[in-house]
Amino acid sequence: MSPLRKTNRLRVFLAAAVAAALLALLSLAGQTHATAAGAPAAPAAAEAATGYWHTSGRQILDSTGKSVRIAGVNWFGFETSNYVAHGIWSRDYKSMIDQMKQLGYNTIRLPYSDDIFKGTMPSSINYSGGMNADLQGLNSLGVMDKIVNYAGSIGLRVILDRHRSDSGGQSALWYTAAVPESTWITNLKAMATRYLNNPAVVGIDLHNEPHDPACWGCGDTTIDWRLAAERGGNAVLGVNPNLLIFVEGVQTFNGTSGWWGGNLMGAGQYPVELNVANRVVYSAHDYATSVAQQPWFSDPSFPANMSAIWDKYWGYLFKQNIAPVWVGEFGTTLQSTVDQTWLRTLVDYLRPTSTYGGDSFSWTFWSWNPNSGDTGGILNDDWTTVNTVKDGYLASIKAPGFGDSGGTTGGTTNGGTSTGTSSGTSSGTSSGTSSGTSSGTSSGTSTGTSTGTTSGSTGGPTGGSSGCTATWHTDNQWSGGFTATVTVANSGTAATKSWKVTWTWPGGQQETSGWNADIHQTGAAVTAGSLAYNAALAPAATTTFGLQGTSSGTLGAPALTCTAT
Repeated sequence: MSPLRKTNRLRVFLAAAVAAALLALLSLAGQTHATAAGAPAAPAAAEAATGYWHTSGRQILDSTGKSVRIAGVNWFGFETSNYVAHGIWSRDYKSMIDQMKQLGYNTIRLPYSDDIFKGTMPSSINYSGGMNADLQGLNSLGVMDKIVNYAGSIGLRVILDRHRSDSGGQSALWYTAAVPESTWITNLKAMATRYLNNPAVVGIDLHNEPHDPACWGCGDTTIDWRLAAERGGNAVLGVNPNLLIFVEGVQTFNGTSGWWGGNLMGAGQYPVELNVANRVVYSAHDYATSVAQQPWFSDPSFPANMSAIWDKYWGYLFKQNIAPVWVGEFGTTLQSTVDQTWLRTLVDYLRPTSTYGGDSFSWTFWSWNPNSGDTGGILNDDWTTVNTVKDGYLASIKAPGFGDSGGTTGGTTNGGTSTGTSSGTSSGTSSGTSSGTSSGTSSGTSTGTSTGTTSGSTGGPTGGSSGCTATWHTDNQWSGGFTATVTVANSGTAATKSWKVTWTWPGGQQETSGWNADIHQTGAAVTAGSLAYNAALAPAATTTFGLQGTSSGTLGAPALTCTAT
């Protein structure tokens, strides 16, 4: 991992502090804001992963033995000086989590720092108009409880990520002079105990992005991350034996360096061995040039060289059926052609859900937040609209949700009273660059403006009390092209089994790529059908799909017809 990313992350968090302070003031004023030989056969993805999870070879399995694919997003903020997930200075936290589910993500990785065990109070939560009302007066851990429990109640799972020892910045090792290993262990056990009876929390990522001088298998207990992971993992399992233990790589192994946390070359020779079997999931991080340049990006054979690169650093663990691999972070601003090619190639490498189901690499995209300076996010800078091009790249590797976790007994606030006041001063300037240009698979950059056009119609029930509506929103238009999002809502009184949206283009438009739906065009007629992970909609529930296309002149919103079964 390059120091560049560390600098950009710091810039992001300073920007977040500025934005948060401003929004907090507005809130007080009452204002709102808008396969290798011997590999197992591929099973189907589980519709609802029940109970606690465990591993078997390269797969993650639920309590009934069905395979699970983690397919989610990173929602950061608890590890910063805000001491809370970002963006709820602008929106209600429940609406944020609802949107994650509607887009087809099934897991949230929640980074935190050890500071939140000191009774920190979150800053910059918007309470105007009844927003986030149930968070008032809660400390950071109390807010985390609310996020975890709500996510679990709607079928999402949570991975807790010990991202930093304190909110000041990333540390190379799992301990620092101010936060010794004993504190790391104590706080890991406290977190595991807190969610002891809450299967919404599936595991803990022990430490984010270990890097030089961290080693793997060198035997020096002061720097050997593999041995530390065993100590930390056993401490967690000693109080909560049901959790998965997510172990990231290091930077350098036997003289070969890669991304911070992304080098798992030593795990095959020196595996992490825990007191409870079938709990280890290895985690890799991988990034594009918007984060830092790496030699493989300038290789003449790029992108054909990337599969061998990923195999070497972490993919072999999956392909040799050694252990599951979760790509806990990957992301890009998607502004350069190299980055677009990288993301498309990586998504292919991670294996499409429609073909492999849960017998696939798991992943959480960095990030949901738009205020990550070197990657941007799934959300645009308004914290509401979706970067549909970026989200669309991930469509083939999204996976079904997991159903209500049924666990809300964990996460009662432990500790007490909070001391001190929430962060006072903020300095610096906001510089977040959430990608406003949509390029996708089209050539050149597009700097279109969002037209906000909406159109829709209700299709009558095709059986029983099923029905749906569809609304159109043109996200961006530029000379010769556009991107758009269609929202499908269940207007019936029973859950849908499938849905279909049809329309006829008003003036020679051509769909060129789509996501979150099976889209076909014949002449001017277009049909968009549901996929396995978004076909079932409860009454009043919604989902979205997107598309990109070519167009001459201004695109008028087509008249949509939605039918459901």
